[in-house]
Amino acid sequence: MRIAELAERSGVSAASIKWYVSEGLLPAGERTGYNQTSYDDDHLARLRLIRSLIEVGGLSVAAAKDVLAAADDPDHPFGNTLGVAQASLPRVAAPPSAESLRRVADVARRQGWTVHDGNPGLVAAAAVLDRYLALGRDDLAAVLPAYARAVELVAEADIDTISKTLDAGPATAAQTVVVGTVLGDALLAGLRRMAQESESVRRFGTGSPS
Repeated sequence: MRIAELAERSGVSAASIKWYVSEGLLPAGERTGYNQTSYDDDHLARLRLIRSLIEVGGLSVAAAKDVLAAADDPDHPFGNTLGVAQASLPRVAAPPSAESLRRVADVARRQGWTVHDGNPGLVAAAAVLDRYLALGRDDLAAVLPAYARAVELVAEADIDTISKTLDAGPATAAQTVVVGTVLGDALLAGLRRMAQESESVRRFGTGSPS
């Protein structure tokens, strides 16, 4: 297909497509003549993935490039791909307090988790505890152990899904890691809001807003 058709089918402007190619996010099309380039369904699928990472997952173009490079590289250690995907997600602006880091690490230790000190989730969770304290609502931190137990189920589902794709090859498995990690956060946020409404109705009999 020509770039105009690719733009129409993907919802990405021709200018953006050319930019993604120049930035290395999208493979170049096949030259078919003077000032003419042909694209195929692989380019369409790649553009949809790029849009998902940037528009839904909230990644910057640079971060999207990093995770796509990890997913594309057959020699990239598979175990490191998860770390690349996690590191690509938006981070807190200021480092959290040592006390909040300790509290989160203590919960992880009580759960029996194996987590290295550089895991971005440790910093993100600790930053939330700092905000609770700044708002005078340190009592909200009491949910941390319950949240930790809940996300263990999520993590098990994540790794189960990845494991099922291993036979399809490292590229497919790596893409599963990237998509599952980046878009999974948005999916969980949506499901959480639905579950909150359901639990509210169960406990208090409140209905959904009109």
